[in-house]
Amino acid sequence: MKVLKFGGKSLADKESIQAVVQIIQDKIKNGEKITVVLSARGKTTDELEEILQKASKNEPYKEQLEAFKKYQKEGFSNVSFDEEFEVLDKLFEGVSLLGDHSKRIKDQVLSQGEVISAKLLTHVLKEKNIKANFTDSRDLIITDAQFGDAQPLDKLSKENVVSHFQEYDAATVHIVTGFIASNTKNETTTLGRNGSNYTAALLANYLDADELQNFTHVNGIYTADPELVPSAKKIAKLSFIEANELAYFGANVLHAKTIIPLIEKNIPLRILNTFDHEGEGTLITSKASEKGIKSLSVLENVALINLEGRGLLGKVGVDARIFRVLAHKNISVSIISQGSSERGIGFVVEADRAKDAKQVLEQEFESDFYTRDVSGITIEENVSVISIIGQDLSTFHKPYNALIKNQVVPLLFNNTVTGKNVSLVVRKNQLHKALNVIHGEIFEISKKINIAIFGHGLVGGTLIDQILKSAEGIENRKKIELNIFAVANSRKVLFDTNGINASWKSDLETLGVSYKIEDVIRFADEHHLENLIVVDNTASEAFTKNYIQLVEHGFDLVSSNKVANTLSFEFYKQLRAKLQENQKQYLYETNVGAGLPLIDTIKLLHLSGENITRIKGVFSGSLSYLFNTFSVEERPFSEVLQEAIDQGFTEPDPREDLCGNDVGRKLLILARELDLSNEFDDVKIHNLIPEGLRDGSAKEFLERLEELNSTYQKAKTEQEPNHVLRYIGDLWGDLSQEKGSLDVKLVSVPQSSALGQVKGSDSIFEIYTESYGDQPIVIQGAGAGAAVTARGVFGDILRLTEKG
Repeated sequence: MKVLKFGGKSLADKESIQAVVQIIQDKIKNGEKITVVLSARGKTTDELEEILQKASKNEPYKEQLEAFKKYQKEGFSNVSFDEEFEVLDKLFEGVSLLGDHSKRIKDQVLSQGEVISAKLLTHVLKEKNIKANFTDSRDLIITDAQFGDAQPLDKLSKENVVSHFQEYDAATVHIVTGFIASNTKNETTTLGRNGSNYTAALLANYLDADELQNFTHVNGIYTADPELVPSAKKIAKLSFIEANELAYFGANVLHAKTIIPLIEKNIPLRILNTFDHEGEGTLITSKASEKGIKSLSVLENVALINLEGRGLLGKVGVDARIFRVLAHKNISVSIISQGSSERGIGFVVEADRAKDAKQVLEQEFESDFYTRDVSGITIEENVSVISIIGQDLSTFHKPYNALIKNQVVPLLFNNTVTGKNVSLVVRKNQLHKALNVIHGEIFEISKKINIAIFGHGLVGGTLIDQILKSAEGIENRKKIELNIFAVANSRKVLFDTNGINASWKSDLETLGVSYKIEDVIRFADEHHLENLIVVDNTASEAFTKNYIQLVEHGFDLVSSNKVANTLSFEFYKQLRAKLQENQKQYLYETNVGAGLPLIDTIKLLHLSGENITRIKGVFSGSLSYLFNTFSVEERPFSEVLQEAIDQGFTEPDPREDLCGNDVGRKLLILARELDLSNEFDDVKIHNLIPEGLRDGSAKEFLERLEELNSTYQKAKTEQEPNHVLRYIGDLWGDLSQEKGSLDVKLVSVPQSSALGQVKGSDSIFEIYTESYGDQPIVIQGAGAGAAVTARGVFGDILRLTEKG
C-alpha cells in the first residue's frame, strides 16, 4: 500500500486535476495499491476564511461566495456540490446574523473545501472507469475537542481506519479528505496548518503503508524556497530528524506533525512534483544522511516579544512565570533567546497571538513594573525566522558575518540543544536578501556579487568588457558570480537585475533612464540585491559626494577616481569613519600606479609597524614616457610631446598632465596612507607649463608647443654627464609627525639609478624604511593605460569578493 497526498496547487484547475488522474492511472496500471489524500483546491481554504470574515463583520459576501461556487464547478458541470454549497449558505447566513463565529463554526466552513475536492476527484476517476470511493475522514479520524488544531485519538482512529479499509477490495482507490476530522460528539474539527499532510501520515501509519508520496508543485525539498532563492538546489535525501527540523521551522511542503507517525513505523516519505512525472523527488527515511547544512526554512506570520528589566537579573523563576501564563492562554513559543548582562528574554510567537501574549505578560509582571524590575514588554512585528538546518555553531560565523556585511542585523538568534541548527529572527523586509546572502555563503554554489559601475569611458568601458569576458571562468574557478546590475554615466543609468550583456553600450542609449543616486539604492533594495559594490571610474568630484550615502546603504566601494582621497582631510576621516561604522571596504589600488601593488604594499608595511621614512618615484605614466624619450633622443621637446599626445599617453589637453596636479594628488594619497594629515595645499608642485601658456584653450596651447623647447633643452643640456630628466613625486621628512613634506618636481638623476633606468611609460616607486636603510623597496611597471588600470580595478573587485 502507498498513500498519495496531493496539495492544493495540484488540484487548482482542470489541467492540474488531469495530471493527478494520470498519476493515479499509472499507479493502477503498475499494479500498485494506493490510497489518495487530498487538500482543498487551489486557494479554497483562504477564500472560505475570507468570506467567513466578511460575513462575521456583516460585510457583503454573497458575490464572492458565488464566485467561489463557480470556480469549484468550472470545467466539471456534471458534478453536484449542492449539499456542500447549501451547508456553506446556511453557515455564512448564520454568522452574518450573529456578527461573529466560533472556532467550531470555522472548522465546519473550512471542511467543505476538502469535501468538494475529494468528491470532484472521485467523480472524475469513476468517469475513467477507475474504482474510486469517496471517503470522508470525519468518519475515520477522531480527535479531541480542540477546534482549529485538534489532536487525534490514535487508538479509536486506527480502529476506524483499519475497519473501513477492510470493507473494500484491493482494487478500490479511496479518495480521502485531508485536514478534517471529528470529535467524539461527531462535530467537525480540523488538524491545523497543512493538516492534510498529517492526515496522510496518520493513514500511512494505521495502514502500515510502504511509502507516503507527497505530491506538490515543486520537484522536492530544496536548500531554500526557490521562489525566494533562485539558486536553490533540490535535496535528494534527508533523514526524518532533518525533515522534522525543516517542518518545525516552516518548510511549507511539510507539516511539523507529519513526520512523527512515519518515524513510528519507519515509513519512507517522498516529496514529488505532480507536474513532473520523471522526477524522483526528495526521499526522507530513517537513515542518517551525510553531515552538513541541509536547507534554509522560513517561519512567517510571527512576531517577536521582548521582555526587559535590569531588576530581574539573578531572580529565580522568571522564565517559569513567562511560560506558565503563555501556556495558560495556549500561546506557543517557537524561538527563545536570553540575555544575561541586562536581564532580558526574547521569544517568537504567532503574529495573531502577539497582543494576547503581551497582555497576559503585563498582567503577570504588573508588580514588577511598579518596582521597576521590569522596564518594558514590547512587540516587534513584521519579522520572519530563518532556520539553518544542519548548521554547526563552529562555522556559523561565516553566514553571520555575511549578513552583517550586507547590513542585515538579526534581532535574535539561537541554536538547538544538538547544536546543529541555528535560527535567526530578521526584519520581514530583509528576509529575501538575508536568505540569498546565507544561501550563497553556506552552499557549494556561486556567491552573487552585484556591481554598479559609474563611468564607462576608456577605463570603465574596458573594465565592463573584462568582467563580461572573464565572468564565466571566475564562476567556474571561484564560485563567484559577478553580476553588473547597473551601468551609468552622468546622464543615464541602465538597470538589469540579471546583469548587463555585451550590448550594454547601445542598451544604455536606448533603454537607459535619467537618475539620481537614490534610484540606484532603491533599485538594489527593491530587488533584494546582496553583496553590493559600487565602482567609480569617473573623474568627478561631484560623484564622490555620494560615497557616504552608498556606504550607509550597504555598498562597498572600488574607485579609480582619485578625488575622494584628496579632498579635505576632514572628509577623508569622515568617509573612513562611515566605512568602519558600516563595516564596508573602500579599495583604490589604481589611484596610484594603475595596476601596480603599491598602495597595498605601503598599507601592509605601515600596519606591521615598519617606519617608512621616504617615498619617491615617477608617478605619471604620461610624463614618464615624455621625459624617458626626451632624455635619450635628440629631438625637440615639442615633437616628443606631440607624439605622446598622438599615442594617447596624455589627456586631450596635455596641460592636465604637465601642470603636475595629478602627481600631487597621487603623492597626497600615499601620505594619507601613512596617517599623515596633509592637505593638497601642502604639496609643492613644479608646474611644467610656462606661465604664458597656462591660460587659453587647448587648441591655442597645442599650436604653441614649440615655445616649450628652449626651456627643456636648457634643462637637458645643463645636466651632469650620464644623467637624465625625471618628473617625480617625493614624500619626505619626519613621517612620524602629523605632516610630511611633499614635493612634485623635475629632477636630474644618474642614468644608472633605478629612476634613471625607467623605460617607456613605466612608473617606478622607491619606498625607504628604517629597517631597509638606504636600500629601498622598488616597485616598477606599467603605470598608465586603460587596460592596466581596468585590470587593477577588477583586482580590487575580486579582493572584495574574497573578503565577503
